[in-house]
Amino acid sequence: MSSDLRTSPPARRRHPADGANRAEDALSLVRLAGRNRGVACILDWLASRTGGVAAVVVGDATVLAASPHAPGAEVRDAVAELHRRRMPSGVTGGSGGHTVHTVALGDGGPYLALDHTGSHRYGTLVADTAHVLRLCWRLEESERERRRMASVDAHSREAVLHLVMIGSVAAAHRVAGALGSGLPNPVRIYLIEVPETRRPVIAERLARLADDRAWIVPCPVRDNHLVALVPAGGELWEHEIVDEVPECCVGVGDEVVLQEAAHGYEQAFHALAVARSAPTRRARFGRHIGLSPLLGAEGAGWAARLLAPALTYEPARRTGPGPEELLATLGSWLAFGTLSCVHLKIHRNTLGARLRLIEGLLGLEITRSLADQSAVWLALRLHARHPAVTGSAENLDVLLDAPAVRTWAQAQIAPLEAATDTVCAWLRADARLPATAAALGISLPGTRKRLTRAEEKLERSLLHAPSAKYELWLAAQALGML
Repeated sequence: MSSDLRTSPPARRRHPADGANRAEDALSLVRLAGRNRGVACILDWLASRTGGVAAVVVGDATVLAASPHAPGAEVRDAVAELHRRRMPSGVTGGSGGHTVHTVALGDGGPYLALDHTGSHRYGTLVADTAHVLRLCWRLEESERERRRMASVDAHSREAVLHLVMIGSVAAAHRVAGALGSGLPNPVRIYLIEVPETRRPVIAERLARLADDRAWIVPCPVRDNHLVALVPAGGELWEHEIVDEVPECCVGVGDEVVLQEAAHGYEQAFHALAVARSAPTRRARFGRHIGLSPLLGAEGAGWAARLLAPALTYEPARRTGPGPEELLATLGSWLAFGTLSCVHLKIHRNTLGARLRLIEGLLGLEITRSLADQSAVWLALRLHARHPAVTGSAENLDVLLDAPAVRTWAQAQIAPLEAATDTVCAWLRADARLPATAAALGISLPGTRKRLTRAEEKLERSLLHAPSAKYELWLAAQALGML
C-alpha cells in the first residue's frame, strides 16, 4: 500500500458524476435510514451504488459490518493509519488502482470505508452517506445498549427469584435492595402465560400497569411465562392484566410470606391450568388447606429426621454441593423434573450426579418412586416452615393416620368422583402414563384424556410440572386407597 494519505475531507472533493444524482442519493439514504437494520441497508446500498466494498471498521482494524463481503487488508490498514493520526477522513491509494475513502462516524468512533477502483469519483457520496450512517449507527448502538441493560436487569431479577424460591429470603432482600427495588412481603404470586415472542414487550407493559408495585420476572423455566410477586393485601389486578394484554392467561395464588413463595408459585401454576379454559382467561387458586400446617411439630420432627443426612452433609471437595445446594436441587427437581436443569442453570449430568448423591444420602429412590418423591416433597415443605426443629421417631404412616389428615385427604379426593379409579391407578404406577394405560387396559391417548378430565375436576395441574401428584398420593395413602 502506498502512503498517499490525503487529509482533505472527501466532501470537498467534487467530481461531475458526484453531484448529478446527489439529491436522489440523499433521498435514498433517508429512506434507508428509517428501515430496520438501517446500517446494513445503507452499506448494501452504497456497495451496490458504487460497485465497491463498503465497510464500517474501528480504529484497531476490526470490521464491524461490510457489504458485499469483508474488505481487504488495504482497507483495514487505511483505517488503522487514519486512527493513529487522529484524522477524521482521508483517501488512500492502494495497489491495482484501488483507492480507499475513509470517513469517521464520530469522535474516536468507527469509520466508513469504501474500497473501489476509481472510487475517487465518489468522495461526495461517501461524505453524504457518512452523515446519515452516523445517526443510524448511534441509534443501533443505543438499542444494543438498551437490550444489554434489559438483559442485566432480567438476570438480576431472576437471581432474586431463585433466592426467594429456595427460601434464602434475607439474601434476596439484600440483592433486591442493591438493585434499588424492595421485595414485597407477604406476596400474592401471579403466573402470566403470554406468547413467547412477545414476552419482553408484555413484561414492560405489565410493569407500567403495576406502577412499580410488583416484582415482575421472566420465568427462568418456561419461555412463555412471566412471574409477578405482588404485594399482598392490595387490590387484585388480574382483570386489568387481561384487559391490557388480551392474548395472555393469568393464574393467581393465595397470599403467602416470601419464605413460602415456592408454594405460592405452585398455587399460581394450578390456577393457570384453570385459566386456560376459562372464558375470562384468569383464575385464582381455590381455597385449599395444605397438609403441612396440619402436622405441626411432630411433622417437622419427622422431616428433620428424614432430611438429616442431607442437612449435615459435608462435601469431600470444597467445590462440591453443600446442604443448601442439595436441598435446592431436590426442590427444583420435584417441581420441574428435567426442566430443573434450566431452572438451576446446570448441566443435566450435574443434575443427575446430585440426584444420585441425594438418593444415597437419604436412602430413597427419588427418581423412580412416587412414594419417595411425595415423602421428600412433604419433608421439604415442613422443613421450610420449621427449619430449627430436630428429628423424632415418628414415621410417615403414623402422621397420615391422624384424624385431621384423613379429613384433609377426603377433601382432596372428593372432587375426582368417577375419575378416582383412574387417578389412583396413575398414582400406583408412579405417575407413568404407559404403566397406567396398561393397568387400566386402555390406550395411552385415552389415559391422558381421562387424566385431563381429572385436572378439570380438581382445578389443578397433574400432567405438567409443578403437579398436584404428591398431595394426591399422600391423600390416597392416608385413606388406604393405594
